Amino acid sequence: MAQNYDVVILGGGTGGYVAAIRSAQLGLKTAIVEKGELGGTCLHRGCIPSKALLRSAEVYSTAKNHAADFGVNTGEVSLDFSRVQQRKQGIVDQLHTGVQGLMKKGKIDVYEGIGRILGPSIFSPNPGTISVEMNNGEENEMLIPNNVIIATGSRPRSLPGLEIDGDFVMSSDEALAMTELPKSILIVGGGVIGIEWASMLNDFGVEVTVIEYADRIIPTEDKDISKEMLKLLKKKGITFATSAKVMADTLEKSDNGVTIQAEINGENQSFSAEKMLVSVGRQANVENIGIENTDIIVDKGFIQVKNTFQTKESHIYAIGDVIGGLQLAHVASHEGITAIEHIKGNNPHAIDYDKVSRCIYSNPEAASVGITEEQAKEKGHDVKVGKFSFKAIGKALVYGESDGFVKIIADKETNDVLGVHMIGPHVTDMISEAGLAMVLDATPWEIADTIHPHPTLSEVMGEAALAVDGKAIHS
Repeated sequence: MAQNYDVVILGGGTGGYVAAIRSAQLGLKTAIVEKGELGGTCLHRGCIPSKALLRSAEVYSTAKNHAADFGVNTGEVSLDFSRVQQRKQGIVDQLHTGVQGLMKKGKIDVYEGIGRILGPSIFSPNPGTISVEMNNGEENEMLIPNNVIIATGSRPRSLPGLEIDGDFVMSSDEALAMTELPKSILIVGGGVIGIEWASMLNDFGVEVTVIEYADRIIPTEDKDISKEMLKLLKKKGITFATSAKVMADTLEKSDNGVTIQAEINGENQSFSAEKMLVSVGRQANVENIGIENTDIIVDKGFIQVKNTFQTKESHIYAIGDVIGGLQLAHVASHEGITAIEHIKGNNPHAIDYDKVSRCIYSNPEAASVGITEEQAKEKGHDVKVGKFSFKAIGKALVYGESDGFVKIIADKETNDVLGVHMIGPHVTDMISEAGLAMVLDATPWEIADTIHPHPTLSEVMGEAALAVDGKAIHS
């Protein structure tokens, strides 16, 4: 029997389930189709489990290597990785239960199966009817929506010749499920995910080597952040090879692990380790969902949308990783809310992606919002820059984490803040002040005039803002 809905959402990840909640709040009859578990990649194979492991790694490293610095004698410190994984899974399970509860609270129907978009049919003269192949083997469900939101997410990208086997060569999915840690690992890719894994595994005591194709790690971030991150991770014992082209056809597997060669400055260099983690980005899940039955345009693997998130089929929307851009959970959530508000006719503001905060949860952490100094100059801005170190911040010294800095980039003529870039303790929690400042078009003077409590890490924002005009107090 066919069911009618105002909105049917393909995919119950962060973007999908947040869109469903907002849809229900606005009085729209809503359904989600999810082939796996509600919460999607972020909850089960990404944001949450990886940060749980990062926290355990940080605690282990602190207890083993730095407890004495605080006058705490711990004796022999050991790692029970099975307990680490149990804690991670407990957090995931708790949040998963919470999402399920939110679906019930909102009276949102959840169909467990694979949803495919049908073309014009007896159910509707327009494409958009959803046929759900149910996981339980029961007869397909037919959902007839007024609007569809595609939120099918993404999966780890591989490289030809470095196909994931789950044993010697892993993606982040397989790495999260490891039951024991390797002695050594090669990480192909020095972007955000690669750096988080490098930091985490190093803190767990694994010998880590990162191979990055670009001339610097985290190449999308400000050059000063990349340089500082490289310095601090090298200090921790991580090995890096940049400007390195991995030669996939040289991959060898044996009982001892993997060996591969990379071309660096015209010469081949060999790298070996027990395991390999391939971290070279993510690709959209656009296959097997019926896009071919519509006029939706897919370009370079991503669904093309307007700033309202409508596809070429105006009643079919797409959000999150499947449309490319900033593949971040908080971005997908806001795209989902914007799409629903547009469906309801509320004329929402378009998302300004330059004002979206980006975080790297490594040790040290890094975070940013806005454009880099290099991008600002390329856009024709005459810039002024304020930079302030955590070494002059009392709370950072109390924490025992005083490496890093905050950098604020502003336009000399207009005094507009163009970008804020941070590396150091808890900056992923601090970046929201910078994000709010940009949303409100605050000037460096206004940030500095905000009285930051003492002693806090947030004082570094006030000092960096003062430094933009050469007025920092503690430097």
